[in-house]
Amino acid sequence: MDQTLLQTLSAKGLTTSKAAEFLKVYGENTFVERERQSAFSTLIEQFKSPLVVMLFIAAVISFFSGSGMSALLMIVIILVSSVVNFYVSFKSQKAAEHLAQQIKSQARVFRDGVEIDLPVSNIVPGDIVRVDAGNIIPADGTILWAEDFFVNESSLTGESFPIEKEKDNEVYLGSGVVTGDAIVLINATGVKTKFYSIVALLSEKERPNEFETGIKNFSYLIARVVIVMTVIVFIVNAVLKHNVFDSLIFSLALAVGLTPELLPLIIATNLSKASIKMASKGVIVKKLSSIESFGGMDMLCTDKTGTLTQDKITVIKCVDIEGRESDDVFASAYIACAFHTGTKTPLDDAIREFKGDPNLGYKKIDEIPFDFERRRNSVVAEKGGKHFLISKGAPESILAVTTLSVVEKAKALALFEGFSGDGYRVLGIALKDISETAPALKARYDKQDERDMTFLGFIAFVDPPKLDVEEVLSDLERRGVSVKIITGDHSLVAKKVAKEVGFTDVSCLEGERVDALSDAELALEVEKVAIFARVNPVQKNRIITILKANGHVVGYMGDGINDAPALRSADVGISVSNAVDVAKEAADIILVDKSLRQLIDGVIEGRRTFANTVKYINMSISSNFGNMFSMTGASFILPFLPMLPVQLLLNNLLYESSQFALTFDTVDDEVLNKPRPWDLAFIKKFMLVFGTISSVFDFITFFILYKIFSLAGSSFQTGWFIESFATQVLVIFMIRTSKSIWKARPAHILVKASAFISVTIAWGIALTFVGKVFGFVPIPNLVIAYIVVIVVLYLAVIEAAKSRFYKANSYGNQR
Repeated sequence: MDQTLLQTLSAKGLTTSKAAEFLKVYGENTFVERERQSAFSTLIEQFKSPLVVMLFIAAVISFFSGSGMSALLMIVIILVSSVVNFYVSFKSQKAAEHLAQQIKSQARVFRDGVEIDLPVSNIVPGDIVRVDAGNIIPADGTILWAEDFFVNESSLTGESFPIEKEKDNEVYLGSGVVTGDAIVLINATGVKTKFYSIVALLSEKERPNEFETGIKNFSYLIARVVIVMTVIVFIVNAVLKHNVFDSLIFSLALAVGLTPELLPLIIATNLSKASIKMASKGVIVKKLSSIESFGGMDMLCTDKTGTLTQDKITVIKCVDIEGRESDDVFASAYIACAFHTGTKTPLDDAIREFKGDPNLGYKKIDEIPFDFERRRNSVVAEKGGKHFLISKGAPESILAVTTLSVVEKAKALALFEGFSGDGYRVLGIALKDISETAPALKARYDKQDERDMTFLGFIAFVDPPKLDVEEVLSDLERRGVSVKIITGDHSLVAKKVAKEVGFTDVSCLEGERVDALSDAELALEVEKVAIFARVNPVQKNRIITILKANGHVVGYMGDGINDAPALRSADVGISVSNAVDVAKEAADIILVDKSLRQLIDGVIEGRRTFANTVKYINMSISSNFGNMFSMTGASFILPFLPMLPVQLLLNNLLYESSQFALTFDTVDDEVLNKPRPWDLAFIKKFMLVFGTISSVFDFITFFILYKIFSLAGSSFQTGWFIESFATQVLVIFMIRTSKSIWKARPAHILVKASAFISVTIAWGIALTFVGKVFGFVPIPNLVIAYIVVIVVLYLAVIEAAKSRFYKANSYGNQR
């Protein structure tokens, strides 16, 4: 660039004081799709869950029902679970922000007449910036000067081929500079840029993922059951017992009893444990609920380069027109790579690393930069007084400037097409001795000199698959996760890689065809197709959305600007630590390394976490429903309350506390090998079947206590309390697994916490002097013996019923 022109342009740059003034007016040149929340806002967010709201209402009911201790405990549970959620979420958010800080971009800006490096966020309208090959355009602007300036605007247009920009042309934030350099006057920054239209998609309210939707639906199910049961019990007791106040208090206590108070804490503990374990394996969790969606994921959509492949282009062949290995082809290609000053591509790196420097003693004279009209670049090199023009580029482009005959060109094209069919990327190489054209008389060479060249041959490249990728994909397949490739590459290359990594199905749908299909048609096609090639950002997002609409729990792995909308749309958005900021902001999970092996670790941990959460839900809701159903029935046949409100709340408090051990329980291998999405239909069946069995044994207990032993009032309530609690807690060993109790051993802490500690405490309270506080009285030892027999028979029936139930009902079988 002419120094006088450079000085003139630099003098037009802003002063520091003026730039500071503009920064206040226009704001920073930055935007993120998710509003950054303060610590307080993040904490408040934890209390908006429908389940937390329901528990808070239950706590208020408990307080006004005279059970201040129960109300206090529920408030503590709400606070602890919310704080745990807040701590892990906020810590993960800070970790992700720290990663983003490490790769903050800089730009060269003219300030006060000198060229300095500044953070991109500090650029303001009116700034003059300098960009060249390899840079990202830092904001929207107008070109003041340019030379051989080509930019890639695929982030905006989806068009993969860069276009040439000249003086007075517009350039846009997010575009990449491929070749040349330019001086740009900035006229729009941040949210005023054209690129913000993409980010606007990310600014929309985030849709809940599969797990969050499941929790919400479960909360509504509980609310409906609570309302129906509470109203029925209140009406029956008010009419038959003629005591409206006591009936109201009792029915409200039932409402509390039906609510799984510990669920928020169970979820928070499970997720925090999982996030810590995943972090140790190189997986940073930004959004805790995505862990359990990870476990439910049955469809993973991923790019090809760097995920399935090593992201390291390698030379596989250097051949002449006859297909024979040729050192001349490699040597000429090496010179062309070594001497050109444009953006160094992975193909250039592969050529330089293939055999090392051939040390041919050439000296650079000039170069003709690459552009996407010619699709080639050339260099002029001198050796021994002779000058040579060497060109490399797209095979069709190179063949067009050679002296090959029609027959020879057909032969070369057949060789090239054979390589392409095998999935190789190919460059053509040509050479011309220009010594006789008196090079000393020519100051510079240009495109017109690229003619009448001698065709040397082709260089073929391959991006090798990762060494363990086939094994990892097989493992994912065994675990019920299907993998689809979504790539911008040519379909032949994508199919080649797919075959090499073990895909048996390489059916492919290209971007143009995606646009031609209606949503209904695409919904059918996405189920049949394994590879999507030549797709742009809008098409990626549409594919993800359609897969979700088809009932899949979808994970999407991407690291580019174009991937951000799809990352947000997926149930689990997965990015990597070296991804662009926007992609990391959109992702739920960030991998330290771009490895599918880490994904398997995440899937397993997600399934373990979700399995233990569902265990609690199944046991809690079935047990609570059984007890509430029994109390409803008892209201019709007993002249007194089967259990006092305070006793009911004590039962519920001790039972719920014992279930906390479930977060540490072991999980059956079969559960880890299959996606487990939310299945409310299964949960309802579980509640009805096992809740009903529980009620049958409760009614047997009622008959023995009331009719055989003639117990009433406090003595009846004591007998039913110890039977009810023992069956509730001990049944955990039967229904925590679909296997036989003898084949699936629980964690030791589950045995200690559930069997010994909680049952001992409950029976100790009811059968000793402490029980007077809760209205209990001593009962005969013979009654206790009958209760023990009832408990044992109940557990045996549950074990038998469990086997039949799981044969007829598989969790998640709606998929």
